[in-house]
Order: sequence, then structure tokens, then C-alpha cells
Amino acid sequence: MRIALAQLNPTVGDLSGNCELIREAVSQAVAAGADLVVTPELAVSGYPPKDLLLRRGFVAACDAAVQQLAGDVSPEIGLIVGHPTALSEEGVLAANAASLLHGGRIVQTVHKTLLPNYDVFDERRYFCPSATVQTVEFGGRRLGIHICEDAWYGQPDTFYHRDPCAQPDPVAALAEAGADLLINLSASPFEVSKPERRLGILKPHVDRHGLPLVFVNQVGGNDDLVFDGHSMVFAADGRLAAQLRGFETDFSIVDMDALAGPAERTPVVRQQLIFDALVLGLGDYMQKCGFTDCVLGLSGGIDSALACYIAARATEPSRVHAVLMPSRYSSDHSVSDAVQLAEALGIDYETIPINAVHQAYEQLPVLNDDLSGQPAGLADQNLQARIRGATVMTRSNRYGWLALATGNKSELAVGYCTLYGDMCGGFAVLSDVLKRDVYAVSRYINEVIEGREVIPQSIIDKAPSAELAPNQVDQDSLPPYPLLDEILEGLIEREESVATLSKCFPEDVVLWVARALDRNEFKRRQMAPGIKLSQRAFGSGRRMPMAARIQYER
Repeated sequence: MRIALAQLNPTVGDLSGNCELIREAVSQAVAAGADLVVTPELAVSGYPPKDLLLRRGFVAACDAAVQQLAGDVSPEIGLIVGHPTALSEEGVLAANAASLLHGGRIVQTVHKTLLPNYDVFDERRYFCPSATVQTVEFGGRRLGIHICEDAWYGQPDTFYHRDPCAQPDPVAALAEAGADLLINLSASPFEVSKPERRLGILKPHVDRHGLPLVFVNQVGGNDDLVFDGHSMVFAADGRLAAQLRGFETDFSIVDMDALAGPAERTPVVRQQLIFDALVLGLGDYMQKCGFTDCVLGLSGGIDSALACYIAARATEPSRVHAVLMPSRYSSDHSVSDAVQLAEALGIDYETIPINAVHQAYEQLPVLNDDLSGQPAGLADQNLQARIRGATVMTRSNRYGWLALATGNKSELAVGYCTLYGDMCGGFAVLSDVLKRDVYAVSRYINEVIEGREVIPQSIIDKAPSAELAPNQVDQDSLPPYPLLDEILEGLIEREESVATLSKCFPEDVVLWVARALDRNEFKRRQMAPGIKLSQRAFGSGRRMPMAARIQYER
């Protein structure tokens, strides 16, 4: 059996556009002599459709689209397509489904058994789980079709291993039912550790049951999630026989009766994964939301430099518009560094000094006492940030450009950012990138991706500073970033206690970071959406209270 893996980039809600992508993949597969095409999870609706599933008529429209696809598919080929399907005439109950289309009809439909309800997932809000599994016969084989989470049974962070009400292992049940080929349709969001982790999850199924496995994953950016593709095929002896490219649409035909291998795998480089995810996430967000251009403040600092570079790679450099907004506290080298970067990238840029606007605020009678009473104090520093934010937003509103916020995860974690200032924007490019990774990716860009100095070395070398007060550097207010990031990783990624982290780091610093993290949840609730890169990104997957009085174990 020759199986075509269609690694697609659907747009959520675009049923006609998504079905056209599927038809194109089927046509390509027919021309290449494939027997069966496999698409990702919920390819018809795009993943995640969220509360669109609750909108009257949406699931019914998905079912109608699948019925139309069945009539359009060439009778010489089969198609396994992921889609939501209604379980009742009223459409109030739905399932996450995969259907085999062949010969002009829907031959058989199976439903997802395990519905994730952790991190960014909320599938129990929308879907009913299947109580049973069933194989699907096609081309003389018994296919064990299952959907994404069904292959994650028993993983520690899924809770299935300790849920007494959970269904049995769906993959094991399919093997026991006589499946001779396992097929997994997925929409598995990217995290830096995810490509390697999937190998460690899928291969044991192959080893345990001695069955070949086809894994087809969605690719592309949808809101805060990026899907990295990396679809795979395993031979029955556990060899990785094929792997599709990451972070781009891909298509491959694999002869299941003559599997080669092992497939050549590119070594996983953390900085490259982060870079690819950021470029895909921002590029798809712009394209799927209808933005052609973006605008950002370019300060001469490392964060805006990296965000600007990502933007120039996510779209055309001519569609990136940078505004340099020096204040009375800005150093000459910050301005020259920003100009050097802009010219190296070939982007559009303009210098708009903010000092005159800043002085106008200072001269307002209603604000004079507030600002003169504490020169370069917090109110004055935030005022400068808000002048810059308003300038960027004015450009955004005037031309319809997407405004980019450039703050990193370290700053957002502890509130070292200004609401309606540097947090202004429609998309926060680096919101899940710790400061250490901002530097690491910037160096990687120069040394590996470009092979030349594009991000000026002086930006990488100088001490980070908001330049909102005389001789200001970030470390006047924050612990050193290497220390801060290690503590934040423990508090956020591993949910470790202050007491545990204080065994490795100074207790007073750990306590300060923990309090700052919790105290600034209100800011993060108001930040622009960003791109999830870690297991615990700020946003829909991390739901913390704002009004709380938290006790810290010491």
C-alpha cells in the first residue's frame, strides 16, 4: 500500500479553503500512484476551532464539507480526513472524528477516545469521547486509525495514568482488535522539546505491538499555537522509515510494503527550533488575519533587534516598518545600532525623537507636580514608554499595519514592562522567549543562519537597558538574567516551590521573583497574544488568579 502523507496548513474556520488544500493533496497523490491519503486532525475545520464548535451550524457545515469531499475524491484512491462531526440532529453534541472516504462515499468514521483537557487543550468542552475503538478495512488491510491524544495514553502530564475513569489505551485496543497498520492523525502543537518527545511516545507503540505506524501532523500557526509538522512513518521493527520537514507544508508518499530506513534526521538545535517557530508563528498570524505589513519600535536593544529580524523573515523586509524613538536618555550607539540593523535587513525605518512630546507632558500643569517631584522616576519612565507605544499604535492605525510588541518572557514574568507602553501591540513576538534564549538565538542568527553580522555585535554585547533614566541598566531593578531565568524556569515550567528553589538559589532572590511573578498576572492578562514555545507559556495554557494572597513555603 502506497500512502500519501499530506502535512497541511489549514486556516481555522476556512472550510472551503481547507477542503481545497485537501483536494490538491489528493490530486497530487493520484498522479503519483498512491492508494491512500492521510490528512491531519480536524483538517477540514483547522485546529483548534475552539468555540466555533458551539456556533450554530458550524459542525453541520463541516459534515456537509466532508460529504462533498467524498463525492469529489477520485474513486481510485482513499482519503482519511480529520473533521468535527455532529452526534445529534440538533448539533449540540459533537465528536473529533476521522473518516475514510472512498468510492464517492463516507465508508467509515471513527471518533477520538482521549480528549485532552490540560495546558492549551479544552476538548472536553466541545467533544464527546468514543467509548470503543474499531479498525477500518481498506485495501486488504485493517487500519488502526486514531487521533492525536489517543497515542499519548500514560504520559505523566496527561493525567490518564492516574485517572481511574480513563478509557483503556486506544492504541493497544486497536492492536488487540486486529489492526495491522496504525495511523495517527494529529494537530500536535509545538514546544521546544516536542519533536524529540514525540519520537519517544510513538516508537514504543511500534515496539510493543510490532506494527508499522503512520503519523501525520498539522503544520502552521493558529493564534498562539504553532504546529511544526515533522510527520513520520515507522516500520514494524521500530525503524524511523520517513520523516517530513518541519515548519512547512510537505507531502510524501511512502510504500508501506517496502519501507526503507532509517530516515535521515537533522540534528535538533534548540535555537533553530525557536527561530523556525517564531518565523512561522508570526508569518501565519499576519497572513491568516489579513495583515500585509507590521510596525515596531526599534530601540537598539537586543529584544527589538531579534523581533525585527524575525519580522523581516516572516514577511518581506519592505513590509517591516521600524520606528526609532530616542529620548533624552538614549545613547548615541543605541540609535546607530538600530540604524545599522535596519539597513542590514533592508527594512523601512524612520527616526522620531520623543523628547519634544516628553517635554510637553512635563509642562502640563496637571502633570507638572507629578513628574517634577521625582525626575526620571517610575511615572516618568512609564510616560516615555507610553509615548513610544502611542507612536507605534498611531502608525498601526493609520496604515493598517500589525503593531508588534517586543518584550521577552523574563520581563513579562516579573512585570518589567509598561502597560500601554512597550506592551502595546497586536502580537507579542518574544513573549515566550526567556532573555537567555533571546541572546542565544541572536548569536545563532549571526553565526549559523546568516554567517555574518546582521544583528550588530554591539547590541549583543552591551548591558541591557530600557534607557528611561540616566545610566539605567536592567540589573538595577532585576536579578542578573542568568539567575532570573533559572528561577523563572523552576517556578513556571516545573511549578517548583520557593522552598525547593531556595536550596539552589539565594532565598531572598527566589522570594522576590516569586512575588513579582504572581503580582504581575494582571499585566499578562492584558498583553498581546504571542507564540507558545514552552510547556508553560503565558496565555491560554497558564491560568493564574490576579486577586490573590499567596503564601510561600520557606
